[in-house]
Amino acid sequence: MMSFARTLLMLGAVVSAPLAAQTTPLPAVSKPPPSDFDSTTVIDVGIDRSSRMTVPVTVDGQGPYQFVVDTGADRTVISRELADHLNLAPSGTATMHTMSGVGPVNTVRVATLEVGGGHNDDFNAPALARANLGANGLVGVDSLQGRRVIMDFGKGTLSITNAKTREPVEPDTIIVTAKSRYGQLVLVDCDIGGIPITVIIDSGAQSSVGNLALRRMLEKRKKVHDFYPTVMTDVTGTLMTADVARVESIRLGGFALTNVGVVFADAHPFKRFDLLKRPAMLLGMDTLRAFRRVSVDFAARKVRFLLPDQSSDTSREKWLASRSPDRPSPL
Repeated sequence: MMSFARTLLMLGAVVSAPLAAQTTPLPAVSKPPPSDFDSTTVIDVGIDRSSRMTVPVTVDGQGPYQFVVDTGADRTVISRELADHLNLAPSGTATMHTMSGVGPVNTVRVATLEVGGGHNDDFNAPALARANLGANGLVGVDSLQGRRVIMDFGKGTLSITNAKTREPVEPDTIIVTAKSRYGQLVLVDCDIGGIPITVIIDSGAQSSVGNLALRRMLEKRKKVHDFYPTVMTDVTGTLMTADVARVESIRLGGFALTNVGVVFADAHPFKRFDLLKRPAMLLGMDTLRAFRRVSVDFAARKVRFLLPDQSSDTSREKWLASRSPDRPSPL
């Protein structure tokens, strides 16, 4: 297993998905998801090599096929291999913003895509190589709008719920208000050492990524230690250099995460979100999994975090240790 310093990071698209990792393609499964919106649909999720959540998706009535659920992607993406297999018609090109930049990509026409009891009809989907996506496709927020996505890491399930359905809130839950930008949720109640930062929830990201403004702020205040070089590649296969380090503490709402591993890069999404000068980061799955459950409510623009089990000092110490980049990386 690679050390934290030598990890090769696979990053995805933004119009599309801010992060994606290479994984073995998953075959279609025999039982399709429901075709109509239910108040709540609970899916037993799969896990790819980057610990991202995958769910069964049907495309034009065929499948299901495993797609990564990506709350940081504003558009749903399909692999070229699956598009060819389904004989999806080419529909021209679209401009795609990836980690490394912006450029045209080929698209295909999708009549209906069903996931978790909901459907997205008659849209053009960017078609990219499956080896770079790390899955048969990515479910973006265009297929999740008006819904609530609940990632229950303890149970290994992902619930897609009608946003009007009341969500039970346990005592150990913290609620963070968000703003919507390009359909994605941007958290506004976060800081490091009292300095406000902008955080974007990104379930398609295997690691959390910080911009250079955040790096400069942390270095100035000596709240980050021991940078190590790494390499990233986005969904188009473009390589980027970056540095990875441990951040002492990040506050989300009323809770602080300690010893958080963050990749720092001059990534294009920060330019697209107009966040080049303001400290910001994409909160990836490695950090999200520190919580027992994470609920992303696109309609109410709120993110709910169920705190890790801290019933004893020992359990808390183990949890804090699990966030340290000094251990072997799961990437």
